[in-house]
Amino acid sequence: MNLPEVVSREEWLVARRALLAKEKELTRARDRLNADRRRLPMVRVDEAYTFEGPDGTVGLADLFDGRPQLVMHHFMYAPEWEDACPSCSSAADGIAGLSQLYARNTTLVAVSRAPYPKLAAFRERMGWTFPWYSSYGTDFNYDYHATLDDRVAPVLLHFRTEAELADVKGTPWTGGAWTPDMRGTEMPGISAFLRVGDEVFHTYSTFGRGIEEFHNGYPYLDLTALGRQEDWEEPRGRAVPLGRQVGGSGMRLPDEYE
Repeated sequence: MNLPEVVSREEWLVARRALLAKEKELTRARDRLNADRRRLPMVRVDEAYTFEGPDGTVGLADLFDGRPQLVMHHFMYAPEWEDACPSCSSAADGIAGLSQLYARNTTLVAVSRAPYPKLAAFRERMGWTFPWYSSYGTDFNYDYHATLDDRVAPVLLHFRTEAELADVKGTPWTGGAWTPDMRGTEMPGISAFLRVGDEVFHTYSTFGRGIEEFHNGYPYLDLTALGRQEDWEEPRGRAVPLGRQVGGSGMRLPDEYE
């Protein structure tokens, strides 16, 4: 299995201190990146978006629940799907109590295109307690590039336009240009909003690997000797790949694992 070398406690401490220096470097780099993220300009949200929740129809400002900050999971669940996306469900399964966010003036919600009764039933099935709203019948998902359809809104995939996708690297799953058969593609993502008085501003969005730390317990798995147990990881041959990464053949809904 190509397991780690067995050494004395003293030798381990030397190696651990060497790694600690790299970890500290990464921590400082992350702090700088987070500061740059906070310095991003913001965009006023002028559209009167509506969402369906347990109390009926509400507006975007209502999702803040009286707090100035809102973090939103763009949860992949198309109206025609029987179940929600397994990878988004893996992230949702890691959302525990929200009191620490509330104590820091921040609300967290999920938003999906499926009608609210579907969301409510699936939420109950999974035993989740976080707020989950439906954007069914609105342009919200399209405007924030969580659902891609050039017939509704210009395509912006990982912040690349249709033309840029064709000329640079293409879409992550094909390596080519945007094509009509991709219309309706659901994207997992996270967006952040700020409320100032009666005005709402969009401050940040991220997609793809930008949200992976919220999936599959990755922050915990990255601390272990076997890691995520995915086939791209180094050192090679350390663990049998499980295929439980996003889009992997072994990924299941949280209540479907043995």
